[in-house]
Amino acid sequence: MLDTSTIELSIVMPCLNEAETLAVCIDKAMGYLKRSGVVGEVVIADNGSTDGSQLIAEERGARVVAVEAKGYGSALMGGITAAYGTYVIMGDADDSYDFDNLEPFVERLRAGDELVMGNRFRGGIEPGAMPPLHKYLGNPVLSTIGRMLFRSEIRDFHCGLRGFNRESILSLGLVTTGMEFASEVVVKSTLGALRVSEVPTTLKKDGRSRPPHLRSWHDGWRHLRFLLIFSPRWLFLIPGTAAFVLGFVGVMLLGFGPVVVGRVGFTYSSQLYLAALTVVGYQSVLFAILTKIYAQREGFRIPRSRNFDRLQKRISLESGAIVGLLLFVVGLGVAVAQLVGWASNDFGPLEAGATLRAAIPAALLMMLGAQTIMAGMFLGVLSVGVKRS
Repeated sequence: MLDTSTIELSIVMPCLNEAETLAVCIDKAMGYLKRSGVVGEVVIADNGSTDGSQLIAEERGARVVAVEAKGYGSALMGGITAAYGTYVIMGDADDSYDFDNLEPFVERLRAGDELVMGNRFRGGIEPGAMPPLHKYLGNPVLSTIGRMLFRSEIRDFHCGLRGFNRESILSLGLVTTGMEFASEVVVKSTLGALRVSEVPTTLKKDGRSRPPHLRSWHDGWRHLRFLLIFSPRWLFLIPGTAAFVLGFVGVMLLGFGPVVVGRVGFTYSSQLYLAALTVVGYQSVLFAILTKIYAQREGFRIPRSRNFDRLQKRISLESGAIVGLLLFVVGLGVAVAQLVGWASNDFGPLEAGATLRAAIPAALLMMLGAQTIMAGMFLGVLSVGVKRS
């Protein structure tokens, strides 16, 4: 029996019916520990296997941890939490990853890196090991998006073989249960200012006769959704700002009369749609600001910026109410002026074009004012101090 206090490395493998390949993966991991002299253990995070994987793992000397919550992320978190090692190296139990050669990961971990990612594109991908859709589209596109949104240096976001300091990773508060767990580890490590590095590793065709658990489009969308939601600037703020500016400027220009560009004319019908675009864009901007304020106050690790910090100091329930009220009053003033003009005409017929060109901006300002007031009130709710247990 190992003294658990002396274990330096835990090799964690998630497992769901991996009887075909589990034994060879454990043997390779055990072989590495024996050759390298690293004091370690192999942990099988079993997610409810029904093919005898648990017995195979125990016979090969691995420690089996039963994880009831379903999902790739759930299984891994169960294994990581139960691991005894200072460091953890995780890898799939399908015999596609090189458990014989973990030295590059251990070297970087011992040097102080807190997350060490494998890079299959640098190390080599065996023909047939990765579907063309994943190799040329899915992984490169998602990794590029991740690098762009979070300023990460990692070029293979979804490599299943990676090592990390156990305590550092547990401190991140990882919560995803599915395949997007792979992205969450990289994103939160980057935002949490952990020391992150990348080492080459290889990928070969897995040894299973059944299809993999991974569902290309479904799991790819979950990765993309996680990346976008965790970066409200790109999902809401930038598109919302663009929509608001385009819509608002267009509405105001058309308030002075029709605009003709080449053979295309724009009038009050276009003005109405631009007003709708303005409202949608403004709501998107408010949502991005409020969600970021909420996330920061709740302690989530999300990107910060000096500009946003300055903006946050200036906005409050009172400032939102004042600005919103001004916008609403201006719009209401235009509406009242139109009503007075209509009354002076004995409430007779009005010229539709001229009336709408003024009414649409007035209605827009009233809607923007109301949105601003309500956003300020919600910000006031967020600002209420509560006692936490």
